[in-house]
Amino acid sequence: MAESRNDCLAAWMDEHGMSARELSDAVNEAIRELTGHLGSTTERTVFRWLSGENRWPHERQRRALQAVTGRTATALGFVPRGNRKPNPAPPLEDPVHRRRFCGTATGSAVAFAMPLISASSRPARVGTSDVVRLRDHVENLVALDAKRGGHTALERSALAGASEALGLQRKSTTQRVRQRLFAVASDFTATAAWSLIDAGQLDDAGKHLDRALTLAGMARDTEMIMQVWNLRAMLARQQGEYAEAIAASQAAQATTVARRSPLHTSLAHARAAIGLAHQGDHRAALRSLGRAEDALDKADAHAPRATWIAFYGPAEFYSITAIVRDVVGHPAEAEAASHRALAALPQSYRRNRAHTTTRLALAQLHQGDVEQACATSGEVFTIMAGDPLPGRMRRNLGDFQRELITLAPASHLAHEWTDRYRTEWSTRGHCSR
Repeated sequence: MAESRNDCLAAWMDEHGMSARELSDAVNEAIRELTGHLGSTTERTVFRWLSGENRWPHERQRRALQAVTGRTATALGFVPRGNRKPNPAPPLEDPVHRRRFCGTATGSAVAFAMPLISASSRPARVGTSDVVRLRDHVENLVALDAKRGGHTALERSALAGASEALGLQRKSTTQRVRQRLFAVASDFTATAAWSLIDAGQLDDAGKHLDRALTLAGMARDTEMIMQVWNLRAMLARQQGEYAEAIAASQAAQATTVARRSPLHTSLAHARAAIGLAHQGDHRAALRSLGRAEDALDKADAHAPRATWIAFYGPAEFYSITAIVRDVVGHPAEAEAASHRALAALPQSYRRNRAHTTTRLALAQLHQGDVEQACATSGEVFTIMAGDPLPGRMRRNLGDFQRELITLAPASHLAHEWTDRYRTEWSTRGHCSR
């Protein structure tokens, strides 16, 4: 029977940025932890798995693969001997749903505040399997953020993860693993910063980003460096430091990953467009927006991408377009872009939908359609029903309220909306800390 490439294993390796050599090393280390003897898996073995030449590893390797990846051999695309057909690849899922929770998956921040690896189970030598385990914890926190929004308990858990990664980095390991641990520590620290940004607690976010950038530099990880500059641009804009936001976006454009990836290039130009629009350089803002659109058109939508940038695509670009167009005084174009963003957003992206709906309401308000704007902004509370409103969302709604009162101070609609806003604020406006 013709050999069948193992796309499931290849997809897992792409998602985790792991080479064949690194996977073989991780499997051998896992075998040593399981049996007391270092495994003999080679880079050639992994290539045979990927090509389908070896469709069912021996038992020790299967157990080690499960320890490294958290997936069974069949979930990784391997086929037990005697099966004529390989198991079909699992259906693609939303990036948030694809991430695994630890333990019972309760989503509790308390679970993430616990040590990631117990002291008694830490191996004397650190390997790639430890990096994979820590990366999974980062993704768990990202999934928790997607569910609950930014909050200080998540920040504390992320900082605990960074401390764990740095503690392992000091143990005996290879230079490559050491750099990967620095990268994971940077990712944890950037996650802590983002949690504060989303919660609207901006004072300490910059300190975390400074630390994340230092760790990313030590890791020589251009993807992480780009992630930090992206967050720095977002933080600076929220602080009203538009020149800094533009400079951070330009630093993101200069990273190696942005120079080689149209997707990253597009995001960096889109961030610059927002900063330029707020600074008042409208012509430059629209030029940057055009560059972002051109680059996004060249990006491969099906190419593997890092978790942090999984959110960016046509829907997010249209949402950013709505912001830029509204700020430069084109509310009709902003309204159209908001509708395009909402049409492109997956239903599971509730917070993105709520943010974009707020921007749509502002665009309608800026066109003088007070009744429609109030109706649209009220949908935000329906979209977020049952969940607290993160700090950024509360700030956006506050902006809408202030502009509504400014543009229509005597309108009964403005008074009705304000009364509802106060009610929603008092009953569930604040994320738990």
